[in-house]
Amino acid sequence: MKNAKAAPRSPKARRTPVRKSSGALTQIVRVLKRPAATAKPPAMAPVALKLCAPAAKAVFVAGSFNGWQVGPTPLRPGKGGEWQGEVKLTPGRYEYLFVVDGTWLPDPAANEVAPNPFGGWNSVLSVN
Repeated sequence: MKNAKAAPRSPKARRTPVRKSSGALTQIVRVLKRPAATAKPPAMAPVALKLCAPAAKAVFVAGSFNGWQVGPTPLRPGKGGEWQGEVKLTPGRYEYLFVVDGTWLPDPAANEVAPNPFGGWNSVLSVN
């Protein structure tokens, strides 16, 4: 094969010689070869939830933090008809409701509420 042109090499296949006297270039190459640092997941903060419902037989909390599922987050009965529970949440804004014997209720102690698509109000919880 006379005068056949060689196919161009891809940039990955091309090797550029590194001069040993170039300390800065060697440091750059080392930095580029390091694996990417994995970001730490945000810290989980415990958030206490309480509701006074002396006549209740079962109390749950459902919200954006648990996919609005009733079962995963039950509250425990305490003294004086107070129900207590705790959820661990990453920083953010969450909407939630208590489910008392099957009835969905906003938290009367919530500092903020937001309208929900059913014509009612969701309680809002902000975790910093």
